[in-house]
Amino acid sequence: MIPLQDSFFRVIDYLRISVTDRCNLRCVYCMPAEGVTPFHHDDILSYEEIIRVVRIAAGLGVRKVRLTGGEPLTRKNIAFLVAGIKKISGIEDLSLTTNGVLLAQQAAELADAGLDRVNISIDSFRPERFREITRGGDLGAVLRGLDAARKAGLAPVKINMVPVRGINDDEIEDFAKMTIDSDCHVRFIEFMPAGTGSLWGPEKYISADEMKEKIQQIAPLLPVRIRKNGPSKYYRLEGARGVIGFISALTHHFCNECNRLRLTSEGKLRPCLFSETEIDLRSSLRSGVSDEEIARLLRLSIEIKPKEHNLPKEHNLNGQGAGIRETVEYPVPGPQCGAEKRPMSRIGG
Repeated sequence: MIPLQDSFFRVIDYLRISVTDRCNLRCVYCMPAEGVTPFHHDDILSYEEIIRVVRIAAGLGVRKVRLTGGEPLTRKNIAFLVAGIKKISGIEDLSLTTNGVLLAQQAAELADAGLDRVNISIDSFRPERFREITRGGDLGAVLRGLDAARKAGLAPVKINMVPVRGINDDEIEDFAKMTIDSDCHVRFIEFMPAGTGSLWGPEKYISADEMKEKIQQIAPLLPVRIRKNGPSKYYRLEGARGVIGFISALTHHFCNECNRLRLTSEGKLRPCLFSETEIDLRSSLRSGVSDEEIARLLRLSIEIKPKEHNLPKEHNLNGQGAGIRETVEYPVPGPQCGAEKRPMSRIGG
């Protein structure tokens, strides 16, 4: 099969699918305290519709699928979807991003259904601080989920942390030290001005380079090559079992390596996380179109994938974000094009 490429010769083989916009936490950098009005159940794609899209996408060359939310484990019987996707010929890697609250109860079932790996978002290992960041979350439940994932073989377990200055940046070294005796992957993600509400501000932003400087006070960081396409640049503390990754969307663009599309929970194909351009796939799925038409829309979403993200000028990070430009829209001809600013919980991380 000829690899599916976009206009900039990037091979697109990764589909991130949001299965719900609902979440059981209210993290301060993700959504307002009152949450957001959730979609009606009939507005989001059914498991059967998602499986159909993945089957068609696999026929075009998609090999990697990640399930996201909101919080994907809040949707009932998610193991059914995992099993359905795992059976699709061509899908080589199936993972899930979760806040971990419900993982202890579901890890074994998900592994049995065919899930390969999990990413767990944890922004503090201090119970009271975790409760404040998540507006009520139970760190103990998340740690039990982490342990259950390890026991179920959902490895390597990846821990995602978003350092925010003045909130949890004093724990960067503690998270890095986890990798000394554990085989976990700890990934530090730059705080991004997307779906962040009033919390966002350049003064709260910490660059990946500053994170590295903090961590290198523990021990030297040694580059690690991991066979993958993705945004993380990986390192290992000298003598450590696990690895440390940095996702630096703002200071070190990885757009030239981007290999993904996003499918939102209500069926919008989104070629880029930071662009508001979307293609309405749900309407086509529910109007009885052929697989060939769905494939055409998937190809179209790849054709309009922008060369790079273009964050607004006002988020120039006081000079740290050189090269970040005004958002540029890539219009799609026809009624399937839509543009709507939305919180991250409605896009899928």
